[in-house]
Amino acid sequence: MTNEETTKGHASLLLDDQLCFALYAAQRAVTAAYRPLLDELGITYPQYLVLLVLWERGETTVKELAAALRLDYGTMSPLLKRLETAGLVRRERATHDERSVLVACTGRAEELRERAAGVPGALLTATELADGEVARLREELWRLAERAGAAAERTR
Repeated sequence: MTNEETTKGHASLLLDDQLCFALYAAQRAVTAAYRPLLDELGITYPQYLVLLVLWERGETTVKELAAALRLDYGTMSPLLKRLETAGLVRRERATHDERSVLVACTGRAEELRERAAGVPGALLTATELADGEVARLREELWRLAERAGAAAERTR
């Protein structure tokens, strides 16, 4: 009996049939496609994501930054430390609440923003995705993230 025959009426256990594996493979491939573009800027993909949030929102708290990126504080702290060491962000305690740490871009990060402006278009060119395909895919992925998040909440 083949694996397919034993799984009839049940979810497949074939690796290539797994949604999670397709997402994992796509994420790794997209991150790899970003790598040479970000290497030219001297930053990693996670650092790029942090900078995107800061360029969009301006100065923000570590807590808000972590929420925007869906990361925990333990992941944010070393990431911000490396960005600070590279001279791209500054961190300081909020004057109104000593427990809160504010993060902002430095002038060097603002200069990098101009160079980073070409990254999204370069990635689309490299992947040969049309604008409509990107919009549809992004919409479907956000819907999946919302549904998976709700399912995770229900099982807690």
